[in-house]
Amino acid sequence: MKTTLTRVAALFAAVFIPTISAAEVYPEIKVKRIVEELVTVWAHQPKIIAAVKVQNEAHAKFTQKDIDRLDRQWRSETNAGQRPLIDKTLKNSLSAYLKKVKANGRGLYSEISVMDNKGLNVGQSDATADYWQGDEAKWKKTYLMGQNALYIDNVVYDESNQQFQVQANISITDPRTKEVIGAVTVGIRMRGLE
Repeated sequence: MKTTLTRVAALFAAVFIPTISAAEVYPEIKVKRIVEELVTVWAHQPKIIAAVKVQNEAHAKFTQKDIDRLDRQWRSETNAGQRPLIDKTLKNSLSAYLKKVKANGRGLYSEISVMDNKGLNVGQSDATADYWQGDEAKWKKTYLMGQNALYIDNVVYDESNQQFQVQANISITDPRTKEVIGAVTVGIRMRGLE
């Protein structure tokens, strides 16, 4: 009976409350504190900086046509048996590191993605729906805004794990040059903020 009530409540929330602001559910300060005390620590590790810089260099001459081609390939692979681009990204050393960060978060994080200076996935804990994030607020409101940019999105109900979550997004800065080189998106489970 409890499981049925939980599902009914989740369905109600998903249908009637699809997005609400973080401040309406929990003080935004809790999300900011998690970002400041946890996320910025691991998000600026040399392993992440190096991986983003390598991809930025590899993609330096990419045109929008190249980006669109890779994004189409990624999207087509999400439901395919063969997934060379997705597998290449999910099996790289940065993704392995992000999976460990997620696991060490003990349920706090629902997902972690790192993007380059074009908004393309560099590494991630879980596969995203698309390869190019550069057309989304998570990249535009961080990478394009400069150093120390923080963007906290609306709280949404995640059907896959039947929980509310909020995405916190930050820009990544090369500590040597002080240049913004990419961005990180972290899905934070609202249950973890209690």
